[in-house]
Amino acid sequence: MDFGIQLATSAHSWKAAQRAEALGFTHAWFYDTQLLNADLFVAMAAAAMQTTRIRLGTGVLIPSNRIAPAAANALASLNALAPGRIDFGVSTGFTARRSMGLPAITLARLEEYIRVVQGLLRGETVEWSEEGGPHKIRFLNPELELINLRDPMPLHVSAFGPRARRLTAKLGAGWMVAARDARGARAALADMRRAWQEAGRAPHELYATAFGGGCVLGEGEPADSPRVKAQAGPAAAMIFHNFVEEAEFGSMGFPAPPPLKPALEAYRALYQGYEPEDARYLTVHRGHLMFLRPEEAPLLTGAAIRALTFTGTRAELVEGVRELKSAGFSQFGVHIRHGHETAMLQDWAEVFAKV
Repeated sequence: MDFGIQLATSAHSWKAAQRAEALGFTHAWFYDTQLLNADLFVAMAAAAMQTTRIRLGTGVLIPSNRIAPAAANALASLNALAPGRIDFGVSTGFTARRSMGLPAITLARLEEYIRVVQGLLRGETVEWSEEGGPHKIRFLNPELELINLRDPMPLHVSAFGPRARRLTAKLGAGWMVAARDARGARAALADMRRAWQEAGRAPHELYATAFGGGCVLGEGEPADSPRVKAQAGPAAAMIFHNFVEEAEFGSMGFPAPPPLKPALEAYRALYQGYEPEDARYLTVHRGHLMFLRPEEAPLLTGAAIRALTFTGTRAELVEGVRELKSAGFSQFGVHIRHGHETAMLQDWAEVFAKV
């Protein structure tokens, strides 16, 4: 099984990627969330120059953030810095879209974007439909080797719903999914496998990645300690963020356990007070997957953190990751919280070493 990290992209993310490589992690994935995080291609370029083995991926790239030719150019440029170590992760958008008041893009738009990017990366002339197109485009002088089109860049699609999973299977892409426990992840993988087989693909060819946030508890440490809230709380808060925005932006497929309904309704009351009224998303997504805002912290009880994240003792987490492995996941990637990189990398490396 491979083990990865997911980073709220910083200009200094290369330090975490470098340390992760030294600890034996296989992948580092970088958020593509403009206005909240640093630019992922800048950060990945720095990481490419400071590492030699760890794979570096867009985790995940959002098509509306940059036009397809620019994305292909950036990926090919990274591939020249880290030949054969670049992964093209992509999806329809959550925070990167909602933080600008926009819903996720359509699956049809995602598929078209992937077609153009992958065609360019194969060195083909492709038709691109922007601004009254189609327009024929291609890399004009790849022979100068300013970029690298020789080494393949695997495609991974973050897909939470059935239709998105079937698109993933159609494309023969790696599959990425957010997971909060082994049981839910196993059920999602079962549906992905059905989609994969319906598309006529060999079962062993599916590369499935589960991403989860959480904290490795210390001896006797409660699940609502300040340290645990700082490391695992932002992953749990993501469920709250989605809950209050479902009516406006649609669901991302993060159902909340019924016992959390009172806390979710309390968060909705907070949400109704955010200003400006026509842009509450500006507050909701501040610190998303990075830190808890002061008004959020009291709602994130130990029980909520346990229910919504991979938080537990070392033994419990080893068992949980083993369940993912036995279910057939190819990789487990953990969110490494901004400001807690060193400690979390060490804690999770010790967990993964026992899986």
